[in-house]
Amino acid sequence: MRKEDKGQLIESIGVELSKYPYLYLVDIEGLSSVNTAKLRRLCFRREVKLMVVKNTLLRKAMENSGIDYTEIFPALNGSTSIMLSNVNNLPAKLIKEFRTSCPKPVLKAAYVEESFYLGENNLDALINIKSKNELVADVIAALLSPAKNVIGALQSGGNTLSGVLKTLSEKAE
Repeated sequence: MRKEDKGQLIESIGVELSKYPYLYLVDIEGLSSVNTAKLRRLCFRREVKLMVVKNTLLRKAMENSGIDYTEIFPALNGSTSIMLSNVNNLPAKLIKEFRTSCPKPVLKAAYVEESFYLGENNLDALINIKSKNELVADVIAALLSPAKNVIGALQSGGNTLSGVLKTLSEKAE
């Protein structure tokens, strides 16, 4: 491959890396063509970008990206594919779902919510990770819950108090 071609590939990989905030490195080596096609279709339906890349070209694109990916460089060995997504845990869920019928893909590393996850043992943690928006929603719900309880108690207390007064007024007659 000519140097100009490599430069163009590095640039195109870099463009894809900049489009998506979440990156998963996976190994899909050994998948049959049928299973590879199924995986690609599933990724397409879920809006996950799946690309098979050369490790050296991916490493160069990562070095040029502006994000310090050095923690996941040790995972750049053997066959590497990247899954790019706008939803932090979607590729992890997709991997888990696809592995019910096939032993691959295997998670090598991930960059999610500005943190690095190395190795297959982090797959369950990545599935359960919440996005920033989900965490904000949880905090707001937690803050609103006591206010709702107070309002509910006041409303039900008012009904109880008016019921007691009505009963007492009827009893006096």
